[in-house]
Amino acid sequence: AMATKRSVGTLGEADLKGKKVFLRADLNVPLDDAQKITDDTRIRASIPTIKFLLEKGAKVILASHLGRPKGVTPKFSLKPLVPRLSELLGVEVVMANDCIGEEVEKLAAALPEGGVLLLENVRFYKEEEKNDPEFAKKLASVADLYVNDAFGTAHRAHASTEGVTKFLRPSVAGFLMQKELDYLVGAVANPKKPFAAIVGGSKVSSKIGVIESLLAKVDILILGGGMIFTFYKAQGKAVGKSLVEEDKLELATSLIETAKAKGVSLLLPTDVVVADKFAPDAESKTVSADAIPDGWMGLDVGPDSIKTFSEALDTTKTVIWNGPMGVFEFEKFAAG
Repeated sequence: AMATKRSVGTLGEADLKGKKVFLRADLNVPLDDAQKITDDTRIRASIPTIKFLLEKGAKVILASHLGRPKGVTPKFSLKPLVPRLSELLGVEVVMANDCIGEEVEKLAAALPEGGVLLLENVRFYKEEEKNDPEFAKKLASVADLYVNDAFGTAHRAHASTEGVTKFLRPSVAGFLMQKELDYLVGAVANPKKPFAAIVGGSKVSSKIGVIESLLAKVDILILGGGMIFTFYKAQGKAVGKSLVEEDKLELATSLIETAKAKGVSLLLPTDVVVADKFAPDAESKTVSADAIPDGWMGLDVGPDSIKTFSEALDTTKTVIWNGPMGVFEFEKFAAG
């Protein structure tokens, strides 16, 4: 279960005062060759959650990845972030040289209420992206509870985004994560019926919470984006080289069944634009969703689907939309 069941905002001083909070943020900012931050948007976006925790007397242990290091790579260190973080928080942020181990344990133990400890890049360990339970346990061992505010990485089950939740209770969503979820909940509190939702995105896993909460409320649910190929495969269709989350096939099947049980009309594209490779100069054509050729990959919703979807939406009184429908990296395919 994702950390979206409760938001950090529902935690009071009683839950947080004196507690060590493992906060997974997304501090993946671009650095230039001199290790200077060229855009601090992600750091600023993480500040409200950190400040909230500090004001409630928590001790914050901050974790993030930066770039795609292969092992310990100095140029992907989080050290250059310390001055900016300290400045924005008005707190002297302490930096660890590692994200697990004895030094981290000592620094965490010495943290005062309202103090912040920044751990070194979690991706310096290959175990992070493998969601290794031993590594997750080591990360979690220095904290009392868990807050996930790394929305951009929420669809990846890594040790610091998913693994640690098995060892820390409660595990809750930070404000940034919550904003994305609230946007959906807010829009769906009292919709005029018939009510439709369009959910797109490349990963089923990043949209599970969204899809599940919508299935309880909508009359029509339209799915698009890269995740449709996982649904097609779950339905037994051939998907060629399209991106499929093999470990989410059962989940896709159960979502299809839930929709049936609740009488929700679940619409997947009937035709797709496919390409022979993932590149701007790829050869492309439109095929039926039942006829994706071997060796080709689906990239976008086809023109027939757009027509079918539009007709389905004609009858509706409320429509909400979440996430891109197509491969927005390449213009040619981003018609949806």
